[in-house]
Amino acid sequence: MIAAGIAAVRHSEVYLIEKNAYPGKKLNITGKGRCNLTNNCDVETLINNTLSNGKFLISAFSRFTPQDTMRFFEELGVPLKTERSWRVFPVSDKARDISDALKRFLDNNNVKIMYNTRAADIITNNGSVCGVITSKQTLDCDAVILATGGVSYPATGSTGDGYDMARRLGHEIIAPTGSLVPLIADKKTCKALQGLSLKNVKVKAFTNGGAKIFEETGEMLFTHFGVSGPLILSASAHMLDFQNREYHIIIDLKPALDERTLDLRLLREFDESKNKDVYNILKRLVPLKLVPVIAARAGISRGLKVNEFSQKERKILINTLKEFRIDIEGKRSVEEAVVTRGGVDVRQVNPKTMESKLVSGLFFAGEVLDADAYTGGFNLQIAWSTGYAAGSAV
Repeated sequence: MIAAGIAAVRHSEVYLIEKNAYPGKKLNITGKGRCNLTNNCDVETLINNTLSNGKFLISAFSRFTPQDTMRFFEELGVPLKTERSWRVFPVSDKARDISDALKRFLDNNNVKIMYNTRAADIITNNGSVCGVITSKQTLDCDAVILATGGVSYPATGSTGDGYDMARRLGHEIIAPTGSLVPLIADKKTCKALQGLSLKNVKVKAFTNGGAKIFEETGEMLFTHFGVSGPLILSASAHMLDFQNREYHIIIDLKPALDERTLDLRLLREFDESKNKDVYNILKRLVPLKLVPVIAARAGISRGLKVNEFSQKERKILINTLKEFRIDIEGKRSVEEAVVTRGGVDVRQVNPKTMESKLVSGLFFAGEVLDADAYTGGFNLQIAWSTGYAAGSAV
């Protein structure tokens, strides 16, 4: 949508071939329907939060920054706000306000939208684009911007069509997989904790060889199949080889307290409740749903009194709270991923214009490219910046 609108602003006659009955279908489900449209940061931070091919995006990010994105939408009448970790949302908390603003942008610049129409193939002549075959008609054109998304959330229209068209024109496609995807984990533990959301915990991810591959503090969620939530999605992006490696995560349930400070806290709690059950003291330390799981792991039986609890047992409890291990069995399917890793090999794309190096007049924008990032508005910024670059170049 942004590529089409920008191209039209530059006085091109533009057709937007839209598979769905309305545009922005996938955009409307981002950020749980709130649309975390960018991150209010500098270009260096954007690059640092890009997982694949950050250097390729330097030019696009520099030409259309997060601040440009914010200005763009505010000028289209959408007030924005910046929340924790510099995540930017519409003040209304409605993703539809963003897609509606883009629709107004298209209408105001006379972009012709062909709804319920599938792009089937791109026609070339002597190495240059000259047309598009759609499910309804064939269009003559001087340029095509391929902005078909990846393969995550296929119900929104992202079914990999762009990969096929690019491949037929000679482009290498890096095999698409899920990035930022929920993890399948220790089913017994996770099912017992299903629905429990943890805030302000630290998650570290490791290979079973002991190499740390991720560490961050934030939020996570237990589900019937394993774990999800922002921390888990980010950790999943570093678990790349389940065929040859095993992974686990360690959750620090009390990251604000080191072991000594946590021990002093326990001693205070115990001192005030010498004749009470240790089990009941745990309710003051962790959410109720976690209590039986922590107790089982720390070997604390119901009825065990505080005055019977040894220093050694206290050390085991502290270790359980600070190093709550979950073994990871795999990832959920790519269809459940927030974003697709893989796509058109960026070595075959001009980073300044997003034009193919193989086919004149063929441009790429967004998730169809092999570029993905962490959660926090970074992936949508890739879409805005590459869309702007392609729209400007045509």
